[in-house]
Amino acid sequence: MFIGEYQHSLDDKYRVTVPSKYREQLGEKFVLTKGLDGCLFIYPLNEWTIFEQKLKSLPLTNINARKFVRFFLSGAIECSPDKQGRILIPNSLRVYSEIEKDIVFIGMSNRIEVWSQMKWDSYNNEALDMELLASQMEELGI
Repeated sequence: MFIGEYQHSLDDKYRVTVPSKYREQLGEKFVLTKGLDGCLFIYPLNEWTIFEQKLKSLPLTNINARKFVRFFLSGAIECSPDKQGRILIPNSLRVYSEIEKDIVFIGMSNRIEVWSQMKWDSYNNEALDMELLASQMEELGI
């Protein structure tokens, strides 16, 4: 299970060190792709397989399903960290996520979110109505 928050920075070659606590769980290969809310998602291969199967099961005849599948699969790449635990974040994913230098890794149970530090700070500084959020979560059974 991925939990916690870690700050790291891109080096001059657009590589970032994946937090060691996460690397242990990710294994030698994992998938990096576009995520929701302007971040990137990292999935261990077993979790990616489950997610990919769900994407494959969506109806090809539904335009929104096709858009959703394209969104996740078009940016997906398989990553293998180097000996220092670094991965390269490709230009297309850096542009999408607006990652320039400082990065935040967020553990989200079965996946990791990778945020631009500026976007993450902005997201956290938004005025969240916790009462409204709590009532909406109650409707979901939480």
